[in-house]
Order: sequence, then structure tokens, then C-alpha cells
Amino acid sequence: MTGSRTRRVLSYLGVAAVAVYCLAPFYWMTISAFRRPQDQFDNSVVPVRWSLENFTAVFRGDNGFGRALLNSVIVAGCTTVLTLTVGVLTAYALARLRFRFKNALLGLIIATTMFPGISQLVPLLKLFTDIGWINTYQAMIVPSLGFALPLSIWLLNAFFRQLPFELEQAAMVDGCTRGQAFRKIIVPLAAPGVFTTAILTFIAAWNEFLIALSMVNEKDMQTATVAISKFTGVSGFDQPFGTQMAAGVIVTVPLIVVVLVFQRRIVAGLTAGGVK
Repeated sequence: MTGSRTRRVLSYLGVAAVAVYCLAPFYWMTISAFRRPQDQFDNSVVPVRWSLENFTAVFRGDNGFGRALLNSVIVAGCTTVLTLTVGVLTAYALARLRFRFKNALLGLIIATTMFPGISQLVPLLKLFTDIGWINTYQAMIVPSLGFALPLSIWLLNAFFRQLPFELEQAAMVDGCTRGQAFRKIIVPLAAPGVFTTAILTFIAAWNEFLIALSMVNEKDMQTATVAISKFTGVSGFDQPFGTQMAAGVIVTVPLIVVVLVFQRRIVAGLTAGGVK
């Protein structure tokens, strides 16, 4: 009993240490956002005086942060939808079809994620300049899709492989076509994998910075991450730490909301799959 209690306490301490390590930067960003501009260099754990001046400053002046948030929603949303559409169909085909070199193809797909993103900027910039895609949404969506799709296919393929093929056979015996069996039987059972992939893809596209910075030079087309990096202070040598911290909190909140919403759907999908 003593050894079991000790292991339990150590496990709780380990989880607490990891949670503190991961949440400490977000906590410091949050309290820095609520400090007054004149108190930005205060190192107290809790602000002496709470203020919303930094949050109002984010949307004030010519920052264009509201437009940047809309651009981030469009880019991340379109990237997620396209990734799921192509990834689900591709992963299902790879999981169910039998053909030569299928494992080699899967290895090639996951190997494409190992190329550094920065090494592809120059070719992409040259290509998009030639076809007139600079300062457009597709210049940010298509590269993000290329980076997110291989990992999504790999994850979804693993989920589809876990589902027994007899489910589709039984559905087709009852009169369903292969497409109807896929849509009505397989996709609902694979909901946990689909929503997990959606969360990872949306977060990656929402936080993307390098491509958005390189492919867009117009202020009305920049995303939230790029807009935060270009915040300016009162003077040329003034670094707006408080405004950037407040903008960081605003950008992080949608991710927290999305994760909470999709986590409920994941649990519901797991429960429904278990009952069936």
C-alpha cells in the first residue's frame, strides 16, 4: 500500500510539474497583458493594478488586428477543411485498397514532412510570383495544406486500419454501396481520428508565421501572427510588450475554445463507437 501510494503521489507530482512548465509562459503572457503600460517591467506574480489598456490598444490605431484575425480564420478554416477532405479519402483508400508498394508510398508521404519549411520558401515564392498568387489567400492555404496533409493522412490511415472490414461488408449486404458504407458507417466510427486531425491541422495553420510573412506584403492580407510581429510602439525605439502580450492572449483564446469543443466531440464519438 505504501509503495502504491508513493507511485501515485509521484505520478501526480510529475503531471503537476509538466502542467506548470507548459502553462507558465501563458500565465506570464496573460498577467503581462493585464498590466498597465507603465508597469510592463514589473516582475510581480500578480499585477499590482489591473488594466485593459493593452487590449484596447490592440484594436486601436492602424494595427489592422481585426482584419488580421479574420484572415487567420479564413486561412486556418480553409486549410482544415481541405486537409480533412483530401486526407480522409486518401487515408481510406490506402487503408482498404491492396496494391504493390503501398507501405513504400506511406513512407514517402510521411518523409515529406521531414523537409524544413524554410527550404521551400524560395521555390514557393518564385512559383507564386510567376502565377500571380502573391498577396492572396491561396498563397498561404496551399503551402499549409502541403505541410499538414502528410501527417493527417498518416494519422487517419491508422484509424481506418483499426476498423474491421466486416462492417462495410455487412452494410453492403444490407444494400449500401461502398460510398454509402463509407459515409454512414466508417466516417462516424472514425470521428475521434477526424476531430483529432482537425484540431492539429487548425492549430498548425492558425499559428503559422513564416509562410504568411513571406507570401504577403499587404497589410490587409496579413494574418494575426504576422500582425503581432509588426506592432509598433509610440516611438521607433519603443517595444510594445503589453500590446503584443494582449494580442497573444486574444490569438490563443480561439485555440482553447476549439480544443474544448472538439474534445467533447471526440469523447462523444468514442462513446458512440463503443456502444455500436
